[in-house]
Amino acid sequence: MANRLKQVADHLREQTKAAKMSDTVSAERWEAVPLAPPDSIFKLTAAYKADSHPNKVNLGVGAYRDDDNKPWVLPVVKKATQILLNDPTLDHEYLPITGLPEYTAAAARLVFGKDSPVIKEERVTSVQTISGTGANHLGALFLSKFYGWNEKRVYLSDPTWVNHHAIFPLVGIPVSTYPYYDPQTIGLAFPAFLEALKAAPPRSVFLLHACAHNPTGVDPTREQWGIIADVMLQKGHFAFFDCAYQGFASGDLENDAWAVREFARRNVPLLVCQSFAKNAGLYNERVGALHIVAPSKDAAARIKSQLSVLARAEISNPPAHGARLVSLILNDDELFEEWKRDIRTMAGRIIDMRKELHRLLTEELKTPGNWDHIVNQIGMFSFTGIGPAQSQALVEKAHIYLTSNGRISMAGLNSHNMRYFATQLDKAVRGEL
Repeated sequence: MANRLKQVADHLREQTKAAKMSDTVSAERWEAVPLAPPDSIFKLTAAYKADSHPNKVNLGVGAYRDDDNKPWVLPVVKKATQILLNDPTLDHEYLPITGLPEYTAAAARLVFGKDSPVIKEERVTSVQTISGTGANHLGALFLSKFYGWNEKRVYLSDPTWVNHHAIFPLVGIPVSTYPYYDPQTIGLAFPAFLEALKAAPPRSVFLLHACAHNPTGVDPTREQWGIIADVMLQKGHFAFFDCAYQGFASGDLENDAWAVREFARRNVPLLVCQSFAKNAGLYNERVGALHIVAPSKDAAARIKSQLSVLARAEISNPPAHGARLVSLILNDDELFEEWKRDIRTMAGRIIDMRKELHRLLTEELKTPGNWDHIVNQIGMFSFTGIGPAQSQALVEKAHIYLTSNGRISMAGLNSHNMRYFATQLDKAVRGEL
């Protein structure tokens, strides 16, 4: 009986102690977590979808649309999907940590060229990633841990894809910008770009867009790329290539890989972040790869071992379906040729839209200013050169959705909405909206 009374007394004491602690200690209620602003592009898309205006136009999203403003599943992707569906050997087992080997090997050959010395000498480490975003993140994480920094910092073009500004600080790499776009010429600020390369500390990391610069559509010429490579070598800089539009820019896979291949040929230290979202239309399959060029086969093996550790901790291993689709296309001669035709279809339509917009603005509407940049720029996006106030007027008064910096997705234009957009742009430029 005495023991039982002692147990009850001890229990009551613990309850009293817990009650006192509850007055001073509370469970986390996340009251201090601030509300993050919505992503600007996705916010723009949501506003477009909610708009009931019959002439509304969405020029914000970076996804291809056909002439009827519909998403386009590439015919070659449909064919590859049927092949996979009818393959009795496929299962749902885990892929290796670094991805589907036949996919990563083919992806490396695509961007570097099958006859590249870095491929033949087995100096490329390739890892499957969650599209280009995952490649950027994994590349940044690897550099954060293993790069021999003089000053831990990455240099991004001004402007650049907005997500670059989020990816690098997340892994502890501060961000600076280098001059890239000249609003006066609506072109490349090449002299200022070169000065930034020369002024940066030795062994600095510069993020470069391999082709179809996002968001400006302004690319260096081959001669300018050569000069950039000269300075990179002189200063010992590292090239962090983001390659999201190979083939999609010009319609030619070889042409759009030229800068990467030239840098690799000249032994500029580099890595490449690769995506098949745009050029294969596999936006939601998240098919990407990270390729790091090493000075030797042995170094490539060591790099891959560390990338495997990093990938294992984050995603364990990558998804299979999209990688299998791309692997089929890249490794089958017939499918590969069909894919190249599909790419030319997409790139060709966008180039046609550039020409028609330029014609309407210059020949029919006589819109004030020089509009040659519309046809001189390349890829999905175009910097129109209009300012925030004009962009806002187009959104609010014309129901044309574009970003505040005047960037438009050329893929959002078609034969049905082109004239409406051109006339409204003309009014915005003239201050008549």
